Amino acid sequence: MSDLAKEKAARLLKKRASVSSLGSHEVKAKETAGRTKDSLSTVSYMDEPGHHDDNLRPAVQMENTYQMGPYRRFPVITVNDILKDVLASYLQEEKYEADLCRQMTKTISEVIKGRVKELMVPRYKIIVLISIGQLGDQNVRMGSRCLWDSSNDTFSSHTFKNSSLFAVANVYAVYFE
Repeated sequence: MSDLAKEKAARLLKKRASVSSLGSHEVKAKETAGRTKDSLSTVSYMDEPGHHDDNLRPAVQMENTYQMGPYRRFPVITVNDILKDVLASYLQEEKYEADLCRQMTKTISEVIKGRVKELMVPRYKIIVLISIGQLGDQNVRMGSRCLWDSSNDTFSSHTFKNSSLFAVANVYAVYFE
């Protein structure tokens, strides 16, 4: 990631007072030094295995609750409002830059996941997927597949566009029995 893109991402995040993952998983400069950069950027962000091995927590024994369904349903409409608000506030004035958008996908997904977890809906696992791309004269088709319990699991999705980029945000809520 270039220094200019890092500085711009840091200023943007500081201005919005959000948590950044700039230093946690940076793109290795050695691997990309000999390659030419394409306008298409794809990032899959996941904690590296072994990254949290030094923080071993004691195993907690839990008893079965025999609860097969949620007491409270996942609030899809509220999550839709969160997606609209976060995408508009972070991307309204932005221009597409591959390095900046790569970092913004990580930051926006962390912000959305934090705000959804603040709703305190018990026993749902939250998965947040963000895709940002350059807006041009192209068509994009996205799909996803999951093992799904249609009576308890649900999702929320929102699409955002401005003059130079598009963003698709998906939040999957999977009930944990």
